[in-house]
Amino acid sequence: MDNTQSIPKHPKRLAKFKQSLSDFFFTLYKINQFILRFFREAFVPPFELKEVVRQCYEVGVRSFTLISVTGFIVGVIFTKQSRPSLSQFGAESWLPSLVSIAIMRALAPLVTALIASGKVGSSIGAELGSMRVTEQIDAMEVSGTKPFKYLVCTRVLATTLTIPILSTYTGFVALFGGYLNVTQNEGTTWTTFIQEVFEPLTFTDFVASLIKSIVFGFTIGIVGCYQGYNSNKGTEGVGKAANGAVITAMFLVFIEEVIIVQITGWFR
Repeated sequence: MDNTQSIPKHPKRLAKFKQSLSDFFFTLYKINQFILRFFREAFVPPFELKEVVRQCYEVGVRSFTLISVTGFIVGVIFTKQSRPSLSQFGAESWLPSLVSIAIMRALAPLVTALIASGKVGSSIGAELGSMRVTEQIDAMEVSGTKPFKYLVCTRVLATTLTIPILSTYTGFVALFGGYLNVTQNEGTTWTTFIQEVFEPLTFTDFVASLIKSIVFGFTIGIVGCYQGYNSNKGTEGVGKAANGAVITAMFLVFIEEVIIVQITGWFR
């Protein structure tokens, strides 16, 4: 009896699986078309430079306080937590070098990207999502304005340009937090600390950190814009767009971190 009842269920499961697989590849196609459309329109006149500058202000200056506090805390905590391990081997003098390598290679770009994913990504997703729900984007298309260039291209360019600057700033703030902890315990001078910080770093480290920041910034911008620009009708779509922008951007940032670290490791 059970066997005869389970027979009709298999075609339904197979059809559901095929539908899910089809939806997945269709979503990938839409994302690919969205990214290609950005590259087609972003570098073609007319350029919305004023809007790009305004979005850079929204992304950078509005995140300045949060980035500063987070970077300082990261530097202090990482330095404090690393000291006991080095002290077991009598290697406290290596602490500035360890802090600089960890912060400049990984922590500064990653922490900045995660904060921006939560703050900037959700803001872009919610803003564009609300414009889609209230049909402002449709009105711009009817009036002859290019909403994709004005809304999407400007925000993606702003995050791509601003995140590397914020990442560099986060790194120096974190190093300053590490210096305060080191000088409080070891009495290291600022000059000695700076010398030990930059001694183990190479040109590859700075280039890799810059590339990561650019990739992270582009990812945060394009994900937030895609989620908001293609949000569903209704107020519920705004919340889903903001939530999807944060989760997807954070997930992709970690994936990109692994890939870039692997690639840059080949050049060291």
